[in-house]
Amino acid sequence: MKVDVPTLVEQAREGRPRAVARLISLVEGASPQLREVMAALAPLAGHAYVVGLTGSPGVGKSTSTSALVSAYRKAGRRVGVLAVDPSSPFSGGALLGDRVRMSEHASDPGVYIRSMATRGHLGGLAWSAPQAIRVLDAAGCDVILVETVGVGQSEVEIASRADTSVVLLAPGMGDGIQAAKAGILEIGDVYVVNKADRDGADATARELNHMLGLGESRGPGDWRPPIVKTVAARGEGLDEVVEALEKHRAWMEEHGVLAERRTARAAREVETIAVTALRERIADLHGDRRLDALAERIVAGGLDPYAAADELVAGLTGGN
Repeated sequence: MKVDVPTLVEQAREGRPRAVARLISLVEGASPQLREVMAALAPLAGHAYVVGLTGSPGVGKSTSTSALVSAYRKAGRRVGVLAVDPSSPFSGGALLGDRVRMSEHASDPGVYIRSMATRGHLGGLAWSAPQAIRVLDAAGCDVILVETVGVGQSEVEIASRADTSVVLLAPGMGDGIQAAKAGILEIGDVYVVNKADRDGADATARELNHMLGLGESRGPGDWRPPIVKTVAARGEGLDEVVEALEKHRAWMEEHGVLAERRTARAAREVETIAVTALRERIADLHGDRRLDALAERIVAGGLDPYAAADELVAGLTGGN
């Protein structure tokens, strides 16, 4: 059923949750009206501060996200949350509902929380996350918190999708070893050792600080990621986390890094959309005589796969 996009966008700007939900549903469902939606949102977006939170399961990502929502709301900020969860292999929907885990904010009109399924997309984010972020941005959110799946060492895509990336660790979970292996020393802008009331929290912070010192090649004036200890379940240390985030944002604005990151993010989004469209066109060729003819030439030794791919791309793009 076709929707009235201009009206829906206007309602989202007014802060109506149902309109925001409908727009994100159009994004997730790759609606035929998606282009119209993105065109309408383009001049309205670009103001929100996007913070990504990642870390291994059990470090308290959802609890920390909820506590950050409280801290930002206390400061009068309007907050959007995208909580990306693993997909059900049966329905394709999110297995875990972060809206349930953050139910304390459910009645707050200044907070919008949405669970999104990865639907098989690797990297810890849903494929449609960038467009969903744009919806929340255009809807007037001052801060958008993106909580990743966090199911393994490859969940580092958030570093290319957020303005600031927060990596959460917890004592007693082997996170020091994971940090060395996962490459998170390169993606974190702020590090949070949660559950700091547990034994080993100080040791975890020291080990992390040591590894950051070993791995850094920073010059004068470069950003050095701070390490903040929190007990998110009790709201302890969250003001310090917000302070670290605001300092990082100010540093990025001063050094032009924020604009660079957002430009790179937009370029990556365009590339993803273009590659997806091209992949769909190639998929439509299965059984097509052109693809079969190229394959036959490869088998006969008259063409190599790279040259065949060049011919195929040229045919699909009109030679451009």
